[in-house]
Amino acid sequence: MQNLNKTAVKTALLCALALPAQAADKELLDILLGNGVITEEQYDYLIGRDSLTAQDLAAAPPANSAVPLTPRPIVDILPDKLEELEERVEQQEQEIERLMDRNTGLPVASTWTDSFRMRGYLQTRYTTMLGGDKGINLWSDRSVGDDGSLLEADKNYLIRRARLVFFGDVGERLSFYVQPDLSSTLNGTGNVMQMRDAYGDVYLTTDRVHRVRVGQSKVPFGYENLQSSSNRIALDRNDALNSAVRDERDLGLFYYYTPLEVQETFNAISSAGLKHSGNYGMFGFGFYNGQGSNRGDRNDNQHVVARLSYPWQFKNGQFFEAGIQAYRGKYVPSLSSYRGLDDLSYTPVIDPEFARGFKDERVGVSLLWSPQPFGIQAEWNWGTTPALDLARNRLVEDDLEGGYVQAMYKLDTQNLGTFFPFVRWQYYDGANKGEANAPRNHVNDWEAGIEWQVADELELSAVYHRMQRNNLVTGNRAGRPDYQAFEADALRLQLQFNY
Repeated sequence: MQNLNKTAVKTALLCALALPAQAADKELLDILLGNGVITEEQYDYLIGRDSLTAQDLAAAPPANSAVPLTPRPIVDILPDKLEELEERVEQQEQEIERLMDRNTGLPVASTWTDSFRMRGYLQTRYTTMLGGDKGINLWSDRSVGDDGSLLEADKNYLIRRARLVFFGDVGERLSFYVQPDLSSTLNGTGNVMQMRDAYGDVYLTTDRVHRVRVGQSKVPFGYENLQSSSNRIALDRNDALNSAVRDERDLGLFYYYTPLEVQETFNAISSAGLKHSGNYGMFGFGFYNGQGSNRGDRNDNQHVVARLSYPWQFKNGQFFEAGIQAYRGKYVPSLSSYRGLDDLSYTPVIDPEFARGFKDERVGVSLLWSPQPFGIQAEWNWGTTPALDLARNRLVEDDLEGGYVQAMYKLDTQNLGTFFPFVRWQYYDGANKGEANAPRNHVNDWEAGIEWQVADELELSAVYHRMQRNNLVTGNRAGRPDYQAFEADALRLQLQFNY
């Protein structure tokens, strides 16, 4: 009898594992009571417990030995009980499968934590002049100069960029991206917050092959223009293509077509740490105001842009990308006073025929042989742009041409991080329409340097820069003509934090 009771207890415990806690306790007690293992007194005591444990069974009041036990054979009830439990488990499995089939293809409910993300980077620069002309300025980097430079002269340390990026997916049809910069300059005050990007991607198909981007974002013209400054090896973008769109961005509407295989290739390039520009489509087409970021339209005329870029991966794993792009529109330059060669102050004249804008159009080509480990990056563009004719003190339409060639090498080490040594030549013969008065800029620069990725979160760059160009920073100071050509050498350092 003792062996039979022990068997009944073990069997009941095993059966109870398939049930919820309270149901399993009652099922166990019913089996024990039905087989005479416990008395009704013990049953009443145990059924009142919150949960049933081995200690509870041991603490139950002792059975009255005067009452004879008449147990039912366990073999009579065990098959029925096991069959009942198997049927219950099978029903639960069928219900789970039914719910999964019903929810297949439905979007997963988003929460704040899984739909919202944040990242950013900070770039701090220091420049020391090594020789050449005095009192020069580099319009793209206020840390370049000496005690005779205009405006923020001899700045030494500079926060070049302080970016925060807020982005995420809101369902399957919409993504958002907002990026302010905390280091802009406004009316001589530095480190002012200014909007860089604020747009949404509307996906016409859930596979993200077709999408429309609406808001302020980068205009798809030029590979380096689209490349984030956090990924670019050179400290500044080239003048030739960067002069196409002020701050690389504008307010507009852009359509991007990116087949799945191209999406996979773009992701593979980025994942390999090869300094890619990101996914701006295999084909892009759009309309935008044309005046540059954070500036409204001034002539009710939209710029039109189109870009085609395709990446290949060869059998040996090497990536290669080639692209062509073009845009056209009417641009209205801003005006300000400047100091002429005769030491007089002038403000340029715009003829009535150009009151609603100058012809602004370009076509460019881009080639990228990813650094695996040796790489080449090159771009060139041609076009027409508004430009200042100093001899006539008038803005005119003028031709432009220019680009750059950059050779680079990717060296991965086991303990010291990754190194990107590079050499770069850039040339530009044209005007910078985004600066006041659209001054001409003749650039013939050389750069040689190295970027050291100490870790994912820390990068250090050192660049020797041989400058031969025009000073586009104006001061309208007596005895100092503006827009003069200069030559100078500088050692430029940058420390970048990624977070």
